[in-house]
Amino acid sequence: MRAPVSWLRELIDIPVDQTGRDMAARLIGAGLEVETVETIGGGVNGALYVGKVLEIEELTEFKKPIRWCQVDVGAAGGGVRGIICGARNFAVGDIVVVALPGTVLPGGFEIASRETYGHLSDGMICSERELALSEEHDGIMVLPAGTVGADAGPLIGVGEEVLDIAVTPDRGYALSLRGIARELAISYGVPFQDPGLNVADLPAPAADAVPAQCGSDDFAACALFTLRTIVGFDPKAASPQWMKQRLTAAGMRPVSLAVDVTNYVMLELGQPLHAFDLDKLNGPVRAGWAEPGSTL
Repeated sequence: MRAPVSWLRELIDIPVDQTGRDMAARLIGAGLEVETVETIGGGVNGALYVGKVLEIEELTEFKKPIRWCQVDVGAAGGGVRGIICGARNFAVGDIVVVALPGTVLPGGFEIASRETYGHLSDGMICSERELALSEEHDGIMVLPAGTVGADAGPLIGVGEEVLDIAVTPDRGYALSLRGIARELAISYGVPFQDPGLNVADLPAPAADAVPAQCGSDDFAACALFTLRTIVGFDPKAASPQWMKQRLTAAGMRPVSLAVDVTNYVMLELGQPLHAFDLDKLNGPVRAGWAEPGSTL
């Protein structure tokens, strides 16, 4: 179980002078097995700037698509920088993360000004993989917002500490941020308010609100299996950047809005959840043991 420290701090009031290693020691004292304390983007040495793409020139004389970009990184970063980039998933006006010459990225890769594709490239527009934030390498990072020239690190989770806990079968509650936060609250002697009790008053579902039958075939193994229909949102909308950061830090890959929200709630509360596409449901959905010859 991977527990981002900032997420734990949101759930309980941990003293500000306590580091991830301090929290790990407390959890070990409570009988949990903390394997590592990881720093997200710990291999980054140097500044990362919030930049805004001002111009893009498509260089078509090469075998692969190449773009010559003018990116404003603010006065602190030296103003407008010319940068060569091969990614295609950004446009003029987008907010990006820029590493300038002198910054060292994970793996010991030092950014330097260099002549390439007929231009002097004066930095790098970064992807999540290049910053060791995730394995996502399908294009560079495009931020939803940001102040040009500001430190991009806090916006993308660089420096975030994450506790990696090996959870034994008798401590299943620690498979959630709620359970880990409760242990820390006891250790530090601070109040704990269960986030699972913050339930909004929802209207009773209509009789036809669940268009598929559901239930459990073995109440000893799964005492409750229910469905609820959720409508009125755009399933193609992007998940918030902060949510994607937390999911990635917790070891999950952001997929889509519906999947990300259910995974987020699952990690925080420890309640297994799954998002089904209502248009693709065909027949009953039940929790049960697989029969011989069953396929997935």
